Amino acid sequence: MNRLNYHHLYYFWRVARLGNLTQAAQELHVSQSALSVQIKQLEQSMAIKLFARQGRNLVLTDMGKRVLAYADDIFNKGEELSSFLLKGVQQEKQHLSIGVLNTLSRNFIEGFITPLLNHQDVSFSLTARRMEGLLNGLIDHELDVVLTNRAISPNHQDDLWQSRLLSRQALAIVGPPSTKIDSDFPLGYEQVQWVVPSENSEIRDSFNALCARWQYKPDIKAQANDMAMLRLLARDSGALAVLPPVVVKDEIEQGILCQYQSLTDAYEHFYAITAQRKFMPDALAQLFEQVAVIP
Repeated sequence: MNRLNYHHLYYFWRVARLGNLTQAAQELHVSQSALSVQIKQLEQSMAIKLFARQGRNLVLTDMGKRVLAYADDIFNKGEELSSFLLKGVQQEKQHLSIGVLNTLSRNFIEGFITPLLNHQDVSFSLTARRMEGLLNGLIDHELDVVLTNRAISPNHQDDLWQSRLLSRQALAIVGPPSTKIDSDFPLGYEQVQWVVPSENSEIRDSFNALCARWQYKPDIKAQANDMAMLRLLARDSGALAVLPPVVVKDEIEQGILCQYQSLTDAYEHFYAITAQRKFMPDALAQLFEQVAVIP
């Protein structure tokens, strides 16, 4: 591949960010045809297609989206350097786009973003989606990071993603204080009902393994794949629940629920997934430094 022409790359960056060739040409004070020619020269030098035509609109190709991510890093850093050289200060606020799995514990999310609330130079947005939508958001560079309690499946283990374990929470049996069972599971649990996560979840797999070990058949009253709903069921149903205590920490503090016992070697894991990129936003790198795995 030929040496990258940063002048052409800058023109591509402006067109991609504005989404309009005519407007970009006006702001750059060049003719539309000249701008189009220079972007084509960039495509030829890189041997890829950056834009596709959809009617009168230019739409980024998949490779165009990836090139745009690098261009964002390059030119945002350049603008930050210019600001520093001229003013002796860092550029204004950074913004982080955080995607969260729509079934993830809200208490965990709150704990993760708490350092950002005290950071005057960082703003952030939270977007809840299903896993597929979150990964697409990373591909399209709509999101900087994804928070999930699901590990990336083997089908997704490729050079697109970087997954890091943020923390793990020990699972516990929780329920109403008035019916607390002091003996170790399964002794004393013969007549109880349960609210549990849906099948094919890490928590449910751990609970199923525990039941199989003791040949215990649980009487499941309800199951849910959403931690917010599971929290409500644990609080209001009178049944026992299996979940990380962090999910119901407010109810435990208020005495509505209590922890009966921890489950040995059973955890829910929390992950941060990012796209494989050369640069990471400074605010995100600093945030990761403040998050430690809970042993």
